[in-house]
Amino acid sequence: MKKFRHRLKAFIAQPANIILIIFAVALTLLTLYPLMELLYNTFVINATDAAVFVDLKRGMLSLRSWQKILFTAANKYSLINFYRPLGNSLLYAVLSAIFALIFGGTVAWLITRSNLKAKSFISAAFVFPYILPSWTLALFWINMFRNPNVGIGVPGFIYSLTGWSAPSWFVYGLFPLVIVSGLHYAPFAYIFIGGILRNMDANLEEAATVLKTPRRRIFTAITLPIVKPAVLSTFLLVFASVMGSYAVPVYLGSPVGFFVLTTKMKMLQTTAVGQAYIIATIMVMSGSTVLLLNNLLVGKRQSYTTITGKSSQISLVNLKSGRYIIAALLCVLMVFTCILPLISFALESIIIKAGDYSFANMTLNYWIGRSGSVSSLAGGSSGILLDNLVWQAGKNSLLLSVVCAVLAGSFGLIIGYAVVRKKNTRLANFVSGMSFFPYLIPSMAFSAIYLAISTQFSFLANSFLLLALVGTVKYLPFASRSGINSMLQLSKEIEEAALVYGVSWPKRMVKIIMPIQKAAIISGFLLPFVSCMRELSLFVMLTSAKTQTLTTILMAYSEKGASQYGNAINLLIIILVLVINFAVNKLTGASIDKGIGGN
Repeated sequence: MKKFRHRLKAFIAQPANIILIIFAVALTLLTLYPLMELLYNTFVINATDAAVFVDLKRGMLSLRSWQKILFTAANKYSLINFYRPLGNSLLYAVLSAIFALIFGGTVAWLITRSNLKAKSFISAAFVFPYILPSWTLALFWINMFRNPNVGIGVPGFIYSLTGWSAPSWFVYGLFPLVIVSGLHYAPFAYIFIGGILRNMDANLEEAATVLKTPRRRIFTAITLPIVKPAVLSTFLLVFASVMGSYAVPVYLGSPVGFFVLTTKMKMLQTTAVGQAYIIATIMVMSGSTVLLLNNLLVGKRQSYTTITGKSSQISLVNLKSGRYIIAALLCVLMVFTCILPLISFALESIIIKAGDYSFANMTLNYWIGRSGSVSSLAGGSSGILLDNLVWQAGKNSLLLSVVCAVLAGSFGLIIGYAVVRKKNTRLANFVSGMSFFPYLIPSMAFSAIYLAISTQFSFLANSFLLLALVGTVKYLPFASRSGINSMLQLSKEIEEAALVYGVSWPKRMVKIIMPIQKAAIISGFLLPFVSCMRELSLFVMLTSAKTQTLTTILMAYSEKGASQYGNAINLLIIILVLVINFAVNKLTGASIDKGIGGN
């Protein structure tokens, strides 16, 4: 017993152990318990379910919701509400991941392994679509290609300028969904694959070149096996992200009846809550499957060593005249994805009649007009800069982003410290895994989990606290990964030296650890801030009239058909996100494309 007390005292004396215990309990309550609650609610007859199943009463436990969504052949109910959206989601996610992988990986190879021109501009601009919200390109696509023959019949920029009517499949449906999502997530492949290519031992390829090995053989036998882990990780991450996408399918899929799991889940939320929770549960299972596949396929990585040592000289492939042609094509594409969206949103936010881009049809009333100065489907609201609703939503967005950033950033830093100090222990591995798990759950499914929780705790329902809790847990993976990576770079001896002099743990953190890792810590705070400012899928099911954010009122205006207000608010969000991202770069001294070859 005395020995046990000594061990317990020694265990408690180490701050890392206390931190791990606290977060093991907290993360279990914040992740595993909500998951169990979600699963439980798939069997509970809700008020909306009771209206459908007249022989059952509210609060009863039943398998009826599962039977209804999975096995109802009448009127093709299961096909329309589950199996077809599931097939659409899988096809959409797979094609988007393939497109992002091929496009991003190709550009990464061109930047690191060829004599391509304009590398600096292409590298910096290539990551721009990912900095912006995912639905930005979707709204831009509609602004550019809509015409009187598709959708609601409103002319877009291309039709007004050239008279060309794009076919329906080009404007709405699977094709634009894959293109837009592929462009948005292509920076994943660019960053991961480009980083490996940049740091890869050049001797491996140089030795093969000396032996007169054909370029194709070098690529398939040397380059491709080395980048294989990054390729697989990128595919799985993009697949999981697209599976949980909501806004892009709403803009580009719903108008023509191309529904995916997320859009169908949002529709069922108001008519059959139990079935919506079932879809959320299946989406959580898909995220867990992605994690398992990632560990199985990428977990055992091969290493390659050369006897001569590592060379820093890389023989660039000579593209000859192609270096100018390819660079010109990529620059045009970068302009299309980076500059034209901003111009499009600005124009669409000031024109009165859609499709007429003459000066006589332009007004700033959608920005600064007083109430009643413009006529719109939004009910004659004032300009967004004078609209109390927009200002309140802006305050909510900023406050929510600050709260989530402070909480997620602080918890991520502390978790990173404890996990690294107790590296490879069971408790540290459990906390590290649980802190990353929310990233694998699609945003819509994650919000559904906490929506189920809020029904059990009335103080959470439709509250700002609910949004802050959901945002903090969802963005914790960003901060915890940043915290772990920063602490891995810090030697234990620095802290041990302070411990010898009796410096307390809080003072060691504030006076020693935080100043040394200032850049990484700031990044751990600002990444959740930027992500929260542009988030829609995570909050769209949880906001109320008092807790609207800029992204949710943008969606509300778009659903009303008030495109001017929607475009104006979209441009406002983009400006805020870009300013914040610029601040991140200035404060941390880092750019997302550094180290790949763009600078």
